[in-house]
Amino acid sequence: MTLTVPPPRAALPAERGGRADGASRGTCARWYEKELGWATAGSAPVRLLTGLRFDALVVPADAGHAALRRVGRTGPVALAGRRMSLLVAPGSADELPGLLDWLEWGGVALALRALGAGGRITAPPPPGRPGAPGAAVWLRPPCPTHKQEGEPVFPALSDFGSRGGDAPDLIRLVDAVATECHRARLTRARTGMAPDETADQPLAFS
Repeated sequence: MTLTVPPPRAALPAERGGRADGASRGTCARWYEKELGWATAGSAPVRLLTGLRFDALVVPADAGHAALRRVGRTGPVALAGRRMSLLVAPGSADELPGLLDWLEWGGVALALRALGAGGRITAPPPPGRPGAPGAAVWLRPPCPTHKQEGEPVFPALSDFGSRGGDAPDLIRLVDAVATECHRARLTRARTGMAPDETADQPLAFS
């Protein structure tokens, strides 16, 4: 009786993915650190640290999409599942409570988190590079100009007024985000939709 020995089995994609995924994560972190000068942490997935080069406003995706339709230029915007992160100038997380009070949103329950020093968001793949299904993505991607000091690339305050021109403006952005968060909450209550996980919590800061 002759036995036929099968050829060596090719590795399955999942088995090949260990080193490839690790290399991909390393490439992702290096791109953010080298091209943008942004600090990263972790590898599964890579995280972008807030409070250094930028802070982040994290809102429900539906409210975020509606807010983006109302405002013009913004900083980079990332989407991860049902949450959207809008990058703003460092220090904005500390300014947000006073700004919301000034805009008469103080005391209103909003599904809004402000991430400053010590916070982090999931890093989407660099622009133009594919990611895994369901992974975070850039809606408005960063570019190397976000590395330059003094560039008005992140929405920021300027004496509680618009800086004019084409510069992103934190006041317009926060007002639009707060309005749409509140509107989305009322819509969910009226239609019986499940509330967002932070909708009934006070404004959170990290």
